[in-house]
Amino acid sequence: MKQRTVTTGGPCWVEHGSADPAAAQRFYGELFGWQPEPDERPEAGGYTFMRLDGAVAASVAPLYGEGRPTAWSVSFLVEEADAAARRVVEAGGTLVVRPTDALDHGRFAIAADPSGAVFGIWQAGRLRGAEVLNVPGALGWVELLTRDPDGARAFYPAVFGWTAGPAGPYSQWGLADGDFGGMLAMGEDFPPQVPPHWLPYFSVADVDVSAFRAGNLGATVLVAPADLPGGGLRTAVLRDPVGAAFGLYFRSATRGAG
Repeated sequence: MKQRTVTTGGPCWVEHGSADPAAAQRFYGELFGWQPEPDERPEAGGYTFMRLDGAVAASVAPLYGEGRPTAWSVSFLVEEADAAARRVVEAGGTLVVRPTDALDHGRFAIAADPSGAVFGIWQAGRLRGAEVLNVPGALGWVELLTRDPDGARAFYPAVFGWTAGPAGPYSQWGLADGDFGGMLAMGEDFPPQVPPHWLPYFSVADVDVSAFRAGNLGATVLVAPADLPGGGLRTAVLRDPVGAAFGLYFRSATRGAG
């Protein structure tokens, strides 16, 4: 992710929907140095902002609704949530939650692309999005894992105006000011019960050290730290102790895409 600030059309927010919010706050507090800041209003329902050195980086919230899994969600900034929701439907996606106000923070909708990958749409109110990006402990990259890359390459540019890199096992999403995410085609090595989904990667100073620390804190390593082809990029994928998958990400300052 080359953006250091939130950009219209790009990723702006990540939220940990958790069956055990207190455990999630402890884990990420230890791993990334986040500090919880609950929204104390009763109507906020336990929503908690997570701050990194004073800047809002993410949030942790209880699961709203039965049957929802503990998971990270990724949201993208739009000028108008209602108009973006219409574009989702016109492009073949579905609305899971229709546009609605989130107190005074903004207006949001939850959508799914034609393959079923769920994502958020965010229209800024008091909150524009994360106040820090692409520094250690903050969101550094977002990745779509899908069994229908051709469909995704048609859908997301129609909704958000993204550019898409060349077709292949892995391609990158971008806006005018740079790439911010990627798309991985899910092959036979992915169990059939794993649905298409968006995965956030958090920037760290050392992927190996952070993966080791996360393991000591109760996380499970799903994909061991490894350099990606082309050099300059090292990643790992883990599952936190509450059950949500996330990635770790380090990009060399002088080499590599993203």
